[in-house]
Amino acid sequence: MDMNSPTQETSFTTSIPSKLYSNLTKFIKKIKKIGEDDPRRITHCAKLGLALTLSSLLYYIRPLYNGFGEAGMWAILTVVVVFEFTVGGTLSKSINRGFATLFAGALGLGAHHLASVCGVTGKPIVVGLMVFSLAAVSTFTRFYPNVKRRYDYGVLIFILTFTMVAVSGYRVGQIVELAHQRLSTVLIGGATCIIVSIFICPVWAGPDLQFLVAKNIEKLADFLQGYGGELLTCAGDESSNDSGAKNVEKSLNGYKSVLDSKATVDLLANLAWWEPPHGKFKLNHPWKQYLKIGRLSRECASLIDSLNTYTISKSLTTATSSEFQTIIRQPCIEMSTESAKALVEIASAIKQMRPPESAETHVQKAKSAADQLKTTLQSYSMPPKPDLQEMVPLLVTASVLIDIISSVDEIVLSVCELSRKAGFKNPKSAGEQTPEQIFHRGIVSPVEDDGDHVGVDIQADSSTDSPEKKSATELSGGP
Repeated sequence: MDMNSPTQETSFTTSIPSKLYSNLTKFIKKIKKIGEDDPRRITHCAKLGLALTLSSLLYYIRPLYNGFGEAGMWAILTVVVVFEFTVGGTLSKSINRGFATLFAGALGLGAHHLASVCGVTGKPIVVGLMVFSLAAVSTFTRFYPNVKRRYDYGVLIFILTFTMVAVSGYRVGQIVELAHQRLSTVLIGGATCIIVSIFICPVWAGPDLQFLVAKNIEKLADFLQGYGGELLTCAGDESSNDSGAKNVEKSLNGYKSVLDSKATVDLLANLAWWEPPHGKFKLNHPWKQYLKIGRLSRECASLIDSLNTYTISKSLTTATSSEFQTIIRQPCIEMSTESAKALVEIASAIKQMRPPESAETHVQKAKSAADQLKTTLQSYSMPPKPDLQEMVPLLVTASVLIDIISSVDEIVLSVCELSRKAGFKNPKSAGEQTPEQIFHRGIVSPVEDDGDHVGVDIQADSSTDSPEKKSATELSGGP
């Protein structure tokens, strides 16, 4: 036992460096992955360091320090608590903190003056009552939804600043100078954050919200495409066997993240509301419409979840096919694939900020498939002893797919409404004709003058048909 103990101690001692090295390697890999996932995080860290360095000049430069004194520390604290990852987050906190400090400081000075009028005995009573009443009322307003969503931080700073100014005024003589220094340093810190956040590698919440909403819709489309591919595989389509199986394996669970995206969508929409016009996002951009689209996407994801958890392993995706399965499978394939195509189109429209072109067409095709299925079921002759254990899951699957079509239709309408409110425009197609091409449709050749009249012979250009000629040809059905 004694002979083995030195060996065990030696092995334990030598294992410590290897464990430290292994943990350090894992830690470095995690840091590298965080930076690779979103390189803007590294830029954000550098921007925060720059803002703190600039605000620290109130301490480093003697003239500035003589003007603000110890209150310069509030500028540094403001940068630490106000600077956020996105421009909208920084603007939200900076504006809330600035106005809250201004109003709270003014009310604090008013409370100090009113308490001074009441004498030495009544001064603490008046200050205490005002602190109690304003803190209670301000706290109650935080329960109001709109205040909670956009001004909660400002109300919190208002309570803190008013209490500090009102209470400190009871012992501090130069209360006006104190309030002025505190307000000035807070505004300096907030302005520093806003300038650095906007003008140095800005991170806008609006494009992130747009990308997230479009990505969620794409995940729904991926599931429906994979589900339709699996139905084709079970129907005996060998060409889709490999690709369909891979798509189903990869994307059937992607929609689940849509169900948990409400908090992120709401946060980004709130931050985007604070941002100034930038890029293609104009003033008064309909950010609330993204919330509506996100809500409809989650409703569609819940329907897809029921389709996935209940029917995907029990109904149409079985290898064996009865007569009833054969009848119901093809309309379900069309409903699934056409709904997926509509979702892909509107996701692309949101990303490119253009009106959805063919989404409504795909929805109509899906509805036609649903109507065809209803007609087929109405004309289907039930056997004397129907297999309800087989038929009920099939009918549930078809019913859920019909509900999904309705949900997709609502999403398409919401995206069209977003397109109209935001003023999305179609990009110019490559084959769009210029005004010169429109007017130069023929060759004008003068003919001989026979006296009082001049004849002009217009020869049509056979290489290019006019829009009127094309329309007439399409209506007549001729070449």
